[in-house]
Amino acid sequence: MVNSDQFSKRLQKVMDEYDLNATSFADAIDVGRSSISHIISGRNKPSLEFVMKIIAAFPEVELYWLLNGKGSFPKKSAVTIPPGKNSANQLEANFEEQKESEQKETKYQTPQEYQNQPELRTDSNSEIERIVIFYKDGTFKNFLP
Repeated sequence: MVNSDQFSKRLQKVMDEYDLNATSFADAIDVGRSSISHIISGRNKPSLEFVMKIIAAFPEVELYWLLNGKGSFPKKSAVTIPPGKNSANQLEANFEEQKESEQKETKYQTPQEYQNQPELRTDSNSEIERIVIFYKDGTFKNFLP
């Protein structure tokens, strides 16, 4: 369970690290300013959506550190993306770069391997809500279109 008082201190540390006030931080993660002040004051507990927006906008923030205080901040191996309105565009650009490098490493399947694949069904009316990439070390990245 998340300790609200400790979470608010870690949230304040993230804001201080980027020299952001509550208003600019709220803009960076696309939430209302009152959400930030209510969480910092301890009035409200953070929702999962709120936490995921922080992780998406600030990839250097480790989820486990933010929730439990264990781990490090900022991440030692993270790519730094300045917060702001272009964060989503930067995430998309990083995703495209990663996708291009992975395509170069793609192994081709034999016809037998291809035939044994389950059929992928798509609905032309469906929209992508988000893309989550899970890594073998237990970490993940969340991308929103």
